[in-house]
Amino acid sequence: MTNRGQRGFTLIELLIVVVIIGILASIAIPKFTAVREKAFKAAMMSDLKNLASQQEIYHNDYYTYASTITAAQAIPSDGVTITINEATGTGWSATATHVGVSAEQCGIYHGNAAASGGSPATAVGTVTCSY
Repeated sequence: MTNRGQRGFTLIELLIVVVIIGILASIAIPKFTAVREKAFKAAMMSDLKNLASQQEIYHNDYYTYASTITAAQAIPSDGVTITINEATGTGWSATATHVGVSAEQCGIYHGNAAASGGSPATAVGTVTCSY
């Protein structure tokens, strides 16, 4: 005997719900990835701006720019690697990468330093990224 008064969802109704959830997920995941990359870029840019401030403090004390981030007392964010490409008494340049977007980088230079190390920097004192 079957009970026609039972309540519940049919298999078709459940499949339709699963398909709708799949469609919504396929829309949301690329947007989430873009937001993550934007956050990584912001972390690199912020760390390079902080390095610029630390370099000026170091220059005021020693009349030259720091050749390492340790000497400049700059602390990068988690996942960010900063490389000082050049540091003299008249200028410095640096690049930053993030493990989340390792193919991309941001760069900055100041004074007479060249934007080296593959740095995308194009203007003195301005952080520029390759994406």
